[in-house]
Amino acid sequence: MRILLMLIALGVFCYSGYMLYTFYMEYKRGSDEYDNLESSYASQETEDLEALEDAFENEEAAAQAIEGREVVNVVEKGEPVTLPVMNNPIDFDNLKAVNPDIKGWLKLSAVDISYPLVQGEDNDYYLHKTFEGEDNIAGCLFINYENEPDFTDTNTVVYGHNMRNGSMFGKLKQFREEGVFEKSKYFWIFTPDLIYQYRIFSGMEVAKTGLTYQTRFRDDEYKEFLKKAFENSLLENSDVTVTEEDRVVTLSTCTGDSETRFVIIGKLSQVYVSKGHEKKAMKIYKRLEKKRKKELKQQMEPETEPPTEPQPVVYGQEIMLN
Repeated sequence: MRILLMLIALGVFCYSGYMLYTFYMEYKRGSDEYDNLESSYASQETEDLEALEDAFENEEAAAQAIEGREVVNVVEKGEPVTLPVMNNPIDFDNLKAVNPDIKGWLKLSAVDISYPLVQGEDNDYYLHKTFEGEDNIAGCLFINYENEPDFTDTNTVVYGHNMRNGSMFGKLKQFREEGVFEKSKYFWIFTPDLIYQYRIFSGMEVAKTGLTYQTRFRDDEYKEFLKKAFENSLLENSDVTVTEEDRVVTLSTCTGDSETRFVIIGKLSQVYVSKGHEKKAMKIYKRLEKKRKKELKQQMEPETEPPTEPQPVVYGQEIMLN
């Protein structure tokens, strides 16, 4: 009997060791892929992003930081806007050859997050598919499939796994720690034509459904969204103003509780044009202005049927990893 128990215990030990090794190798494959992507396609730093972030904490310094740059003149919401030109550090041409679903690249220096952003036909495919299409528990950072791919919605939602080894959005929870937010209050999203700089104003735990995950809002919904983001934030946000005219991006990951998620929310503070893509940027803004005028016209027309209630997105069907 003792020998039998020893054999059973040995079998359990060997099986546990095998499972741990399997998990380790899968984590390593995912990390190796993304490390290689960053070193191959996102290592051409040509701008001092940290200096720009520091400058934007002061209105006068922010103006000086973009003074003297080449600019592109566009129209937004009926008003002329001047956009500074910036060298884009991301090699999108070759990234598209690897995966045509690429929409952008996220950099969040406070917690050392730097990953490609994709968008699938649903919110399931990239849960366990890496950027290169490999089956892996790390998945990929992806934009809500209902969002516009160019980050022009009122609220663009980006999802990522809360990985145990800190990869993907596993480091977002570090914003709960004292001093982390002070390292950097911004994150950046690079796209082929435009570069977006976002000022973080909220970090909080939220229900897995609700206003946080709506991409478009009616009536006073967006006002309520912003109110909750400010009141429930664990980050100091008394020095930043966000209005109903601002666009935001919400970075979302799981918490270990199947009913909640942890989010970091930033408002768009500055748009730059990728050098060499000036004409494309102007076309984007012309399209947006045309879209805006069409929406305004529709709002003035009487409704023939009640509007459809926006459906909140439930991410991951409770299979996020802690």
